[in-house]
Amino acid sequence: MNWSALDWGILGPALIAGLLVLATHVPLGTQVLDRGIVFIDLAIAQIAGLGVIAADALGLPEGGMAVQVAAVCAALLGALLLTWTEKRAPQQQEALIGVMFILAACASILLLAGNPHGGEHLKDLLVGQILWVNTTQLLWLAGVTVLLLAALALGWVQRLGRFGFYGVFALAVTASVQLVGVYLVFASLIIPALGTRAHRGALRHGIAYGIGALGYALGLALSALFDLPSGAVIVWTLAACALLAACALRPDAART
Repeated sequence: MNWSALDWGILGPALIAGLLVLATHVPLGTQVLDRGIVFIDLAIAQIAGLGVIAADALGLPEGGMAVQVAAVCAALLGALLLTWTEKRAPQQQEALIGVMFILAACASILLLAGNPHGGEHLKDLLVGQILWVNTTQLLWLAGVTVLLLAALALGWVQRLGRFGFYGVFALAVTASVQLVGVYLVFASLIIPALGTRAHRGALRHGIAYGIGALGYALGLALSALFDLPSGAVIVWTLAACALLAACALRPDAART
């Protein structure tokens, strides 16, 4: 156990990134559960990642604006397709989301087949690089987060109908997947929402934010202390915090 690894200069920006991700993913995650389309985040995250990989395959500068545009365009195209499939085949929507995920994942593998660093790129896409987030990335994520929260609060999303939800979802996931990876995007959306499914309204969101914040803080600390991959540890601490909260804060338990 290495106590000197608890360096705020490294863990602090990573925690801020996690809190910014949670700011949009908690309210969106509750809607995902309510709509019964749990795997949409995996599909959209994978499609956004495919945009990044495609941009890299075309020789665009890594981390540049062109790569961000490619990721956003890919995610929005995925959102448009999901909007269309929900209208045409609502009963098969979850299955179609799964098909989109596997197609995007296989397309990414094919694009990386000739890249000697393809395995590393694919790993970065899945588990993220949260410990190496920089100030520019945080400012970009903060700006997108503020805009998306404003859109949700002011009702702009509802005015756009079906595409409003999928579009906001695509932008939120695209902004976060390159920082925290596909696995943490899924965990941040689903686990806090799942752990608070017995609650409603503002209380549910408040508890879910608490679960997420504690999960990220504990995960980052434990990964630093034991020199383990941060993303994987955070997923487990999020799950543990959600399970404890679900058991301790049950409405029926509170009455007794």
